[in-house]
Amino acid sequence: MNKLTPFPGQKSLQVISFDRKELAVILSIYGKMVAAGEWRDYGISALYDVAVFSIFRRTAENPLYRIEKRPKLRNKQGEYAVIGMNGQVLKRGHDLKKVIHILERKLIRSVV
Repeated sequence: MNKLTPFPGQKSLQVISFDRKELAVILSIYGKMVAAGEWRDYGISALYDVAVFSIFRRTAENPLYRIEKRPKLRNKQGEYAVIGMNGQVLKRGHDLKKVIHILERKLIRSVV
């Protein structure tokens, strides 16, 4: 997490972001899906309450999936979630590898 001080005299703001290990896990499945021809673009957003990795089939479309990290939900439902195109939460949990496993199942279907 990065601390930003937008103006002198204001308190610092916490920006939520993915760390290197989390990005490695996400980019691993992303690379497999790009190689399969399913995905073509991604976007990363680091906001004050959530970090989002958006996955696109084409650049000009809405994201197919969003992988979100919400640390405020760490002690409740889990800080990681995979959200579908229509906004439905497909999987939520405490372990990123287990949460994005739902996307690997999509890879198995697309290869077969």
